[in-house]
Amino acid sequence: MKKLLVFLFLNIGLIASACAQTAAAPAQNHRIAMILFIVFVLVTLCITYWAARRTKTTKDFYAAGGGITGFQNGLAIAGDYMSAASFLGIAGLVYLSGFDGLIYAIGFLVGWPIVLLLIAEPLRNLGKYTFADVASFRLQQKPIRILAASGSLVTVIFYLIAQLVGAGKIIEFLFGYSYQTAVIGVGILMTLYVTFGGMLATTWVQVIKAVLLLSGASLMALLVLIQFGFSFDSMFAAAVGVHSKGAAIMAPLTQKPDVISAISAISLGMALMFGTAGLPHILMRFFTVRDAVQARRSVFYATGFIGYFYILTFIIGFGAIVLLANNPNYIADGKLIGGTNMVAIHLSNALGGDLLLGFISAVAFATILAVVAGLTLAGSSAISHDLYATLVLKGDKSPEGQKKEMRASRIATVVLGIIAVLLGIVFEKQNVAFMVGLAFCVAASANFPILLLSMFWRKLTTRGAVIGGSLGLFSALFLVVIGPTVWVDAFHNETALIPFKNPALFSMSIAFIGIWLFSILDNSANAQKERAAFDAQYVRSETGMGAEGAAEH
Repeated sequence: MKKLLVFLFLNIGLIASACAQTAAAPAQNHRIAMILFIVFVLVTLCITYWAARRTKTTKDFYAAGGGITGFQNGLAIAGDYMSAASFLGIAGLVYLSGFDGLIYAIGFLVGWPIVLLLIAEPLRNLGKYTFADVASFRLQQKPIRILAASGSLVTVIFYLIAQLVGAGKIIEFLFGYSYQTAVIGVGILMTLYVTFGGMLATTWVQVIKAVLLLSGASLMALLVLIQFGFSFDSMFAAAVGVHSKGAAIMAPLTQKPDVISAISAISLGMALMFGTAGLPHILMRFFTVRDAVQARRSVFYATGFIGYFYILTFIIGFGAIVLLANNPNYIADGKLIGGTNMVAIHLSNALGGDLLLGFISAVAFATILAVVAGLTLAGSSAISHDLYATLVLKGDKSPEGQKKEMRASRIATVVLGIIAVLLGIVFEKQNVAFMVGLAFCVAASANFPILLLSMFWRKLTTRGAVIGGSLGLFSALFLVVIGPTVWVDAFHNETALIPFKNPALFSMSIAFIGIWLFSILDNSANAQKERAAFDAQYVRSETGMGAEGAAEH
């Protein structure tokens, strides 16, 4: 514990030193934002210290001891899910395209009924720490866990790169620090939260972040509505009057799409919808509650918080059209200063001056820190629990085995943090917009099919899951690479080999067909045993009999 204290104080010293350098930074620095950000960091570091003293077992580290309530977990899920892309990106899309900007918000939201109705309770009843526990419940441990860990790591790394690049750009724009310094700072903090505090610290960082984000967005939406006498008609009329597209911003798909764009839109929607149910850092959250009832309540609360938040981004986006579009304080050379991702930041300044700007900027930083902490924990868990504990420790559950697994998880966290920072620096100049889409695409193509069929399809076998899941994973990666977002935007070729930006429609289909085909063709002795074990698994998934927490419930 003394080492922990020294480490925390050293990092607090580094943060204070960075704050002291603020005076030498360029004019775009905002002192209030920096002060609020430092306060948030110090509070969360104190939470990390508190959590570290209570994190002694693998259950504490991976699942916060299973002691989080449904309401708390719902807030934490919302905090984990509402990324900077949601807050800054969707407001920017509404500012740019009006009604069409809500496509992403709807796609992100509609995945939650799937999680609520299909995933949450069976997942909690069958699993322990990760979704690989569920996928391998009646299948062979080694191949399934290797595949599940691979899908989780690919999803986490691409998601992390996108978040860190976004963090670097925002901090560089607002405070004038170098991009590399910003990325390294965020990387250090996320590694601290997970290495010492585990899931308990990560949970409370996400809860605090969710409260701050919902409060800040609510305040901004309220101030926008006050400008128009709480009349949506007045707000929409004013937005139509100043937007370059005029009344077109109030109608969906103003230009009739061709076949290519229609298929791309459907494919994107599938990635966002089913990818949500396959994101490893979200699925981990259902193991932090006592039982399946609390898991279901978690999703209910999370859906309410997330849905409310996306309504607020709609108001914020339209308010920004009116207050920013023709405002010379925020427009340079006919474009919004800093790009459309800065819409929410600029609007906060227009509505509440430096004080509100500082608060919303700090909330944006808190958003990034909370999300990357959850991602890092999911990635380290895939390495330590799904790979190391299974392949090296051979499932050793003794106290000594648990200590070795936790040590491996902390080492994996540090290594993953270093890799994420390095990749974030390497990808600084690249278009990383495809990485979030790729993360959802991989989650929808590799993780979701295996998770769903392992719980609900009797005929699933290890051979079918491994071959079909691998096909889904590699086809998603391959199709994204040869598509427009990588082949043209990143590799600078003239035309893409395929015209679809998001290939989830195809890679998901490949995964499901592959799993089905190779499962029904598998007549091995192991396959017969795996099918015979389905009934016992199904009873446990539906009733919770034999699951941790069942006795208390």
